[in-house]
Formats: sequence, structure tokens, C-alpha cells
Amino acid sequence: MKLPPEWWPQAAVMLTWPHAEGDWGDCLDQVERVFLNLTREIATRQRVVISAASVDTTSTLPLRLRDAGVPIESVSIYYCSSNDIWVRDHGPLTVMDEQGPILLDFQFNGWGGKYPADKDNAITTSLHSQGAFSDTRIQRINHIIEGGGIEVNGMGCLLTTADCLTLDTRNPEISEVELEGYFRDWFGCSKIHWLRNGQLAGDDTDGHIDTLARFCSENLIVYQGCTDPSDEHYLGLNAMADELQSFTDHNDQPYRLCALPLPAAIYNAQGERLPAGYANFLVINDAVLMPGYDDPMDVIAAAKLAECFPGREIVTIDCRALVKQYGSLHCATMQLPAGTVPA
Repeated sequence: MKLPPEWWPQAAVMLTWPHAEGDWGDCLDQVERVFLNLTREIATRQRVVISAASVDTTSTLPLRLRDAGVPIESVSIYYCSSNDIWVRDHGPLTVMDEQGPILLDFQFNGWGGKYPADKDNAITTSLHSQGAFSDTRIQRINHIIEGGGIEVNGMGCLLTTADCLTLDTRNPEISEVELEGYFRDWFGCSKIHWLRNGQLAGDDTDGHIDTLARFCSENLIVYQGCTDPSDEHYLGLNAMADELQSFTDHNDQPYRLCALPLPAAIYNAQGERLPAGYANFLVINDAVLMPGYDDPMDVIAAAKLAECFPGREIVTIDCRALVKQYGSLHCATMQLPAGTVPA
């Protein structure tokens, strides 16, 4: 089995729609505006599969999408109870074998039991039973792997962080060496890069790789940089950059590296710094959707990503509402490779 990189052709992107019963009650309008913008940008290029937590939402959402300029014919909406919106971690990881796609449905426990996750953990199975993935095969796996915790280059290399997947709260019985064996079996990856430095303040995932460093091609990695010695991220992110420089690709050649700027610090009402960064982008067909924070660095980050993804439009989505709950654009989306859902 092989896990396709994000830039391979896609059939759809999954979203789990926000609702007032979770953490979004006091800013639901703000986060729904983000989701409407996301849906419009994705649906103009490919399908969108939406999980809605109430029957009322499934009936009213189509009109709201139309009013927001979304091509509704490219959207499928299903009723699935949910705890939160972070489908990157509770959605399926879709691998390919000789017969086509397989949905790998890993366990999800709310990032090590930090938050309720029982409803989110059932979403993939519920969608599959409702025909959201047509006749795509599904395989349930009794281990915890979160989509935001791994990156692949499509040539057998996998990038992850040491502070996440082997924690006692995730997979206490599995060592790094054992996980590497699973990565070969599940994802077709035999060269594993473990980052041991770098984490954004406010990140409650224990250091997901999709906030730090991302493959843009087989031999190009873009990463969250920091050039301000007075910033609390300076030492960790620069130590991470040194680690990336020591890694080699599937041909045993050093990766090409591109550093992204760091936006100005964003704090919540309690004075806690939130994990705002630019590495949490989403690659879709013909475009890259980049989180923006109404910051001068937004323009610089977009220019950097344009260099990394030639031929793709760079679209900035204001994610200041998302980051209030410690996530951003990539965390709220999950791509489905071509052949996974009905056209």
C-alpha cells in the first residue's frame, strides 16, 4: 500500500462543519465564514464532502452555501454527529494498492485524551455506511495515527515528530522502531525522518508535523522559520531547520529547503499565544490554500509558497477564527485522492 502525497490528483476534500455545541459557541459565525470561504475555493476545483452534526444543518446548509457563491453541485452533505471540526485527525488516510484506494480508519482519541472524541472517531465509518465514498474499501486499524502527524513525499519518505505518535497517551505499547515497521506496511514508507525539535506555542497536538514542515515535492520541504532571536520559537525552530538540513531523500540527496516567515504573535483573551503559522496550508487540484492572519507576513508567505508550487494558484484564507481553538486550515481539512468518491 502507498499513501499518496497531497499534491497528487484529488477527488474531494472532507470538512466537518462547526456547530454551537462544541468549542465554537461564542464565535460560530466567525468560524462558519471561514468554512464558507474554504468550501467555495475547494468546490470550484473539486468535490467537497461535508459532515454536518444535525439534520437541521443538512437541510439549511445548501442555501447558505449557494448564497456564499459555492457551486452546490460539487458539494455532498451527510449527517454525522461530531465533537469538533478537526477532520485532518479524525478523517481517513487513503492509501492506494493495485486495486485502487483503501480508506484506513485509524483510532482517534482527542490528541491523547485532551478532548472528547467519541463522535469524531465514528465519522469515517458513518460516512462509509452512507455511501459517501461509493464502494471504496475501508480498513479499520486499532492504533492511533493522526493525519496532521505525518507527511509523505510519495517516494517512500515519511516526515513526523518524535513528541507525538509514541506518547503514552497515543500508542503506549509501540516504540519508534515498531512504528517504522507499521509505516512501511500502511503507507509504503521505508525512510522515516523523526524531527525532535520545534513546536508552536499553543499547539495542543504535541507537535504535529503539519504545523512545522511539509513536503512540496519529492525533494522539497517547506518549513516554519523564525528569524527573531527574541521570539520564543527562535531556538526550537532553528534547531528543527538544522535537523532538516541533515535529512536526505529517497536518492540519498539533501532536500531542498524553503523557510516560511512567522506571523506576529496572536494571543487569546487569557493571554495565551495561539499556534499561528503558515505551514498549515492545504494543497488541492491546481491551487494551494494558505492560512492568513491579517499580517504583513501573509504576502511574503504566499510568495514563498508560489515558488514551492509553480503552476498552482495561492489562495489566502483568513484563519484568525480557526486559530482561536489551536488549529488552522490544514487541520480542518482532509483530502481524498482521485477515485475515492463518486464524481
